[in-house]
Amino acid sequence: MAQELIPGLPEEIALDCLIRSHFTTHRIAARVCRRWRGLFLSRDFHNLRRISDRTHKAVFAVQSLLVPAGDGDKSTAPLAFGLSAFDPATGKWTWIKPIEKYSNGLPLFCRLIGVDGKLVVIGGWDPASYRPVEDVFVYDMAAEKWRQGKGMPATRSFFSAVECGGEIFVAGGHDEWKNAASTAWAYNIKNDEWRELPAMSCGRDECEAVAIGSDIWVVSGYRTENQGNFEATAEIFDTETEKWRRVDSAWREERSPRGVVGVSREGGLFSWAAAVAATTAVTAEEVVGVNMEGKAMVFVGRHGIFTREGQNSKFERMEVPEDFTGFVQSACYTEI
Repeated sequence: MAQELIPGLPEEIALDCLIRSHFTTHRIAARVCRRWRGLFLSRDFHNLRRISDRTHKAVFAVQSLLVPAGDGDKSTAPLAFGLSAFDPATGKWTWIKPIEKYSNGLPLFCRLIGVDGKLVVIGGWDPASYRPVEDVFVYDMAAEKWRQGKGMPATRSFFSAVECGGEIFVAGGHDEWKNAASTAWAYNIKNDEWRELPAMSCGRDECEAVAIGSDIWVVSGYRTENQGNFEATAEIFDTETEKWRRVDSAWREERSPRGVVGVSREGGLFSWAAAVAATTAVTAEEVVGVNMEGKAMVFVGRHGIFTREGQNSKFERMEVPEDFTGFVQSACYTEI
């Protein structure tokens, strides 16, 4: 006879109780018994929570760790990055346990993507050698464990990455010889497999990707021969037909689009940097913005973190514990 989920309760009521649990309790709940572990670690559990509108969303960021007082000259100390988490429901900040392979800091310039209740860290530079890596790591919140996924098909630096339909789409960046790449791939987290997609019309280094419906927009970037001159164009990948089309005048900023491209309620592109500057007069190069279902959080380098309640409201500086005031390279808002 199968073990009851909760002794004395009908199966459907017990399951309903468990899918209502807060995501921060899942790693502890998974240790209660073998059946709970199988349930909490399953893809079906995440899907049930989503269908029942019981998923919980949080902000996660690749954020620099503070240099402890007394550890030499802070201005010359190399930055090390960890993975921070912010729960909007409770206002609590926490750190995610480090990846064993990179226990002293995440790869520099890695991309962080949320998909199917997991966190995925892709690529970047080895913090010791500054060499680009193909590494992929997947974090399971319930198990509180990292696993190493199948590596990228080739090393890339400063590529774009975004989730759409349960897959992660990676495009652009540059290779080890600093040639702007036109290549694109899709990573299936469930099957742990990469597949090659049709190439874009041109190389795009330091581009940014956003998903609008079933379309992947790869915005701006620059070509090998135009180092630092960011294009106004974008390329759109239709995930249903798997074809690209080019759009002119998509990005009107002269700065890098990495972390800065936002999507409005109407589906248009805008700059997080310009949006913050418009209501706060704060300007910075190190800007990473995150949409939070009508709300927004923008990391603005040394100026701090700013939030707003609605698309047309004013950005306000957020009070943050000192441990979480570090510089942010990548961030996402995802279901857990």
